[in-house]
Amino acid sequence: MKEKVFKGKRYGMAMLLVLLLLYGAATAGLIYGVAGEHVAVGIIAGIWLCIGWIPFLGLKVLRPQEALVLTLFGKYIGTLKDNGFYYVNPFCTSVNPASKTRLSQSGDVDGGKRKESGQSAGAESGNKKISLKIMTLNNNRQKINDCLGNPVEIGIAVTWRVVDTAKAVFNVDNYKEYLSLQCDSALRNIVRLYPYDVAPNVDTTGDGIADDGSLRGSSEVVASRIREEIQTKVEEAGLEIVEARITYLAYAPEIAAAMLQRQQASAIIDARKMIVDGAVGMVEMALERLNENQVVELDEERKAAMVSNLLVVLCGNHDAQPIVNSGTLY
Repeated sequence: MKEKVFKGKRYGMAMLLVLLLLYGAATAGLIYGVAGEHVAVGIIAGIWLCIGWIPFLGLKVLRPQEALVLTLFGKYIGTLKDNGFYYVNPFCTSVNPASKTRLSQSGDVDGGKRKESGQSAGAESGNKKISLKIMTLNNNRQKINDCLGNPVEIGIAVTWRVVDTAKAVFNVDNYKEYLSLQCDSALRNIVRLYPYDVAPNVDTTGDGIADDGSLRGSSEVVASRIREEIQTKVEEAGLEIVEARITYLAYAPEIAAAMLQRQQASAIIDARKMIVDGAVGMVEMALERLNENQVVELDEERKAAMVSNLLVVLCGNHDAQPIVNSGTLY
């Protein structure tokens, strides 16, 4: 379905004035026909007063960033996109299958409260206008297994807009629900390619070479791939995905405690390694300085004892208690 946009047909104000004048003339004609016994004039005026409201149905008002898809007896005739006061065929009907669909997104607010995903508001008055503004879909958090099988919870926010009203209305049943479903599908397809954190021997790009990609460390890359995945799916629905952002990322509650312990253990190991490396360097420096300045000559056994004492002091969790030896080393 190809979109056809009406251009420069803002005749609403002129037609409104004409219709009001016709109503005034019909009222005067009815009075004249009854008073002057001109039956034909009175009948014509009465008929117009009865059916004259029909042309008023052709008056359409559009605000900025709004569109109206029009059909005539089931046939698509065009779309009004520019803001203004229009007059169209009064028998035209506007079509918007997603007018009553409420998602967790900007623009879908009913009485100040957002509806749950996929829920419809039956009491909605049925506004058939299509918003062309950039809107944000805040998808619910999902529990997905990463490439290592660890369950993670992730949520995304997708900014989107309608760029082709004919495709949005006629190519899919409900473009809002279609977008929400494609967001869920794309999120699962991309997240399962990445580990939560950097893991060895994991290829996230598909080039056969292990890399350092992860959900936590490569959030920009992951969000970009999610946006591209969604865009390919919603192209036929006339939608444009402006941006996708990860709004929430965490391990699932059932493994969060275990993963936290693993992260703490890894941090402790890294810290201990740094402490030992520093202590060994300090011991080497001390032995070299003692040897260069010839402060004291130590045999191998005494060097081993000195190294042991220095490592205990430098690597210990608590301050060492000094013991003063007033005697000889031997």
